[in-house]
Amino acid sequence: GEGIKMLKEIRRARQDDCPKILELLEYICALHSGIRPDLFKAGKSKYDGESLKKLLTDESRLIFVAADENDRVLGYIFCIIIDHSADSARCPNTELYIDDLCVDEKFRREGIGDALFQKALSTAQELGCHNLTLNVWEGNDSALRFYEEHGMKIQKRELEIVLD
Repeated sequence: GEGIKMLKEIRRARQDDCPKILELLEYICALHSGIRPDLFKAGKSKYDGESLKKLLTDESRLIFVAADENDRVLGYIFCIIIDHSADSARCPNTELYIDDLCVDEKFRREGIGDALFQKALSTAQELGCHNLTLNVWEGNDSALRFYEEHGMKIQKRELEIVLD
């Protein structure tokens, strides 16, 4: 690969980035339905074109894309600002939750995921957040390894019994 030269900048997502983001969302959807076909429909991603356009104008949402010198989208990170001040049982702090992170398969191992993750981390710091959080599906070992390498630790475990 050409190394990090591919990546020009991490910037806020725009309306015209939507087609490429939707393509990458389909990739994530295939990954999740591969791991848990009992929970995720094949071919149905988390957000469609309409809901993605809404997210771009939502104050509590931050969507960043990694773009190359031709302004081509190489990956994205979706973040949600969660304010816990209204929850009486919680300390009144703010969390930045990583809802989704994806790098185009063709551009893996180029430091793009690192750059996107660092953007989320620096954004959380700028916003004065208490923590940066996310969840990983059991079986998604490469994602788990990636996040652990970036200093993330287990916060809680979600358990299940599948009944049918």
